[in-house]
Amino acid sequence: MTAKVEQRTYEDAVAWLKEHGFDLIEAPGTQTRVFLKKYTCSAAIQKTDDGGAKIFAYPGYMIGSEISKLVNRGYQQFLKTTKTEVAATADHLKALQQFSEELKEALGTPSLYNESLGTTSESYHYDRIKDRDEPEVDRPKRPWETVRVKVAAVKKSRA
Repeated sequence: MTAKVEQRTYEDAVAWLKEHGFDLIEAPGTQTRVFLKKYTCSAAIQKTDDGGAKIFAYPGYMIGSEISKLVNRGYQQFLKTTKTEVAATADHLKALQQFSEELKEALGTPSLYNESLGTTSESYHYDRIKDRDEPEVDRPKRPWETVRVKVAAVKKSRA
């Protein structure tokens, strides 16, 4: 049986966040947007036209003064900013998952099962499927494809 989640107003969400230990920083030049910090993670919420609250900046782990973006490369998750990319550790992912769950509770948005199993990434980049939407002649050669060509050339020269 599903439980109905009641969305909060922007003011109620901000009050809940303050009560639960979030640091709130007003966004410069606007009164309807705030940045949140907790567990070395950050996000931003803004007031909607109907008085509710929605996420403006997706939650991310803070690296320096920048909110990182979680990127999944298939074999490893990374925290990516405009300046650097760092391999995500279990501690990073735990903090990010806890932050995201509390933020959803504050906003009154549903917590989905697949998201509560672990941290979901905002972006997925698998190297073996990159460029597969291109015509075959335009696709760059993969490392394992170029090795076959070199091995075949060596075998022909020995014959």
